[in-house]
Amino acid sequence: MKTIKLIPLLLLFILSSCSSINVYSDYEKSIDFSQYKTYAFHKKGIEKVQISEFDKKRILQAIDTELGKKGMTKSETPDLLINIFTQEKQQIDVNQYYSGWGYGWGYGWGYGWNPYFWGGQPYVSTSTQGTLYIDLIDAKKNELVWEGEGVGYLTQDRSKKEALINEFVAKILMQYPPAKK
Repeated sequence: MKTIKLIPLLLLFILSSCSSINVYSDYEKSIDFSQYKTYAFHKKGIEKVQISEFDKKRILQAIDTELGKKGMTKSETPDLLINIFTQEKQQIDVNQYYSGWGYGWGYGWGYGWNPYFWGGQPYVSTSTQGTLYIDLIDAKKNELVWEGEGVGYLTQDRSKKEALINEFVAKILMQYPPAKK
């Protein structure tokens, strides 16, 4: 009987442990992105980001890696300035966990009587949803030309944090440069 009660909880943990990052991007339609070959980080903007210095370094290193894969290089006189912004939101889920056979039988009467009268007990879980924005700014015009956004669940586990940040950045920058139509 205890095994039957644990199956829904195990399924919930398995589903919640799957990494799912949703990405979005927007860009200036009139721009020819093939003109951008070099970049630098927008230090003043990045200094304002309210996350740990370690996470900032992880994000910037992941951006370096992904832009390097695209043939772009860092420069003192860049074509693009890279800025980041982060947000996080605490999410609380309250679910009703049904146990026993008595739910739905009036006030708990019947076979498999349950002390919770309606047959369930609450289950509360919390998670943190994070959003990472990567802005690409034309250095000469000082105008935003492309913005990518990744939304997903965060972890406090340091051994998994770097891999998660790399995944966020890689998925966001997969959309850069935008496909020509």
